[in-house]
Amino acid sequence: MIFESFVESHSFFLWSTLIISIILGAVVNKTNFCTMGAVSDMVNMSDYGRFRAWLLAIAVATIGVSILEYMGMINATDAFPPYRGTQLIYIENILGGVLFGIGMTFASGCGNKTLIRIGGGNIKSVFVFIIIAIIAFYMTSPFPDSDKTLYSVLFYDWVNPLAVSLDSNQDVGAIISHAIGNEDAVTLRLITGLLVASIMLFYVFKAADFRSSKDNILAGLMIGLVILSAWYISSNIGIIAEDENYSLSDYYAEWDMLAEDDEGKPATGRALNPQSFTFVNPIGQTYGYVKDRFDPTLLTFGLVSVFGVILGSLLWSLISRSFRIEWFADLRDLRNHLLGATLMGFGGVLALGCTIGQGITGMSTLALGSILTFISIIFGSALTMKIQYYKIVYEEEASFGKAFITSLVDMRLLPSSMRKLDAV
Repeated sequence: MIFESFVESHSFFLWSTLIISIILGAVVNKTNFCTMGAVSDMVNMSDYGRFRAWLLAIAVATIGVSILEYMGMINATDAFPPYRGTQLIYIENILGGVLFGIGMTFASGCGNKTLIRIGGGNIKSVFVFIIIAIIAFYMTSPFPDSDKTLYSVLFYDWVNPLAVSLDSNQDVGAIISHAIGNEDAVTLRLITGLLVASIMLFYVFKAADFRSSKDNILAGLMIGLVILSAWYISSNIGIIAEDENYSLSDYYAEWDMLAEDDEGKPATGRALNPQSFTFVNPIGQTYGYVKDRFDPTLLTFGLVSVFGVILGSLLWSLISRSFRIEWFADLRDLRNHLLGATLMGFGGVLALGCTIGQGITGMSTLALGSILTFISIIFGSALTMKIQYYKIVYEEEASFGKAFITSLVDMRLLPSSMRKLDAV
């Protein structure tokens, strides 16, 4: 996919993003794919169907990335965000993941589900969207007339010193390659990717109930392929200039040497790197886009994908006649959603992604940070659900402390002798 000008290549990039985003929005709406729902099904009903669909999406994307990267057709190492960076920000991955997991439970869904619900007519999710957008934007962008961000004020001084600098990229294949002194990291990435994905597929399809669930299988396959298609497109669009081929990001870096003027130049070059879907930071980008009066130089993969997923969900809602206007049930419902949105805004940026961004896109690179975030999101959500359940069942008898400790006992993180409430 080589073009003769940057404007043509960038335009193709954004239009392609819109198309596959619409597909993603429609598929997620149609199949009721929901990562928060997957955790809820596991915790409350011991139903692992939607969790297996989530793992199937990860496995499909991982197989594709592993094979295409081995063939030189995908560049996941130079991705935006830098999933495989040599600095392991494990505290941010864990803390951000837990906060995001708690937040998506209170807000009835993750960032992607928020977009799906907006497309389906849920007004509650519009409020969630706005809160996430403002927090995510100011986590990475300075306050007006300041050089401070929410991240620099609240987190940088104590989390940054805890980051670990590795001698290799942080994906499993690269770490193994470095540990055994083998310089062929590409081959080891292929082997580890196929091995991990095979284990996931075995677990997913060994369940007869899952094999008979057309929607769960469709969701896993299609979402995994959509994630992979974004990786492929963003890694292979380029420009021919001065008899050489340039990627979008390389051309941007050499803009002054290659371009005659600044026409069509994006506001930033980072968002031109290879990438796939993630939603918290892009939701934050929408705030900047509106604030700057829809400046076209701010259009990125992430920003277009937000609009595309909403549009895809809306189209399916209209086709299936499932479009419904929904509002808050009461003041408590409003508070829960706003609290959840706040936690997702902070957590999603801290962890470098959400249940899609780290939970599928990042996982497809087998980066340690993505694995930590994935586990932390599930833990934060599951723990919150258990605490809520005990509070409902025992009402005034169950203080937060008792419900919290009992939930940790249920999750086998504390000995059973510490149980404060009878199991339910």
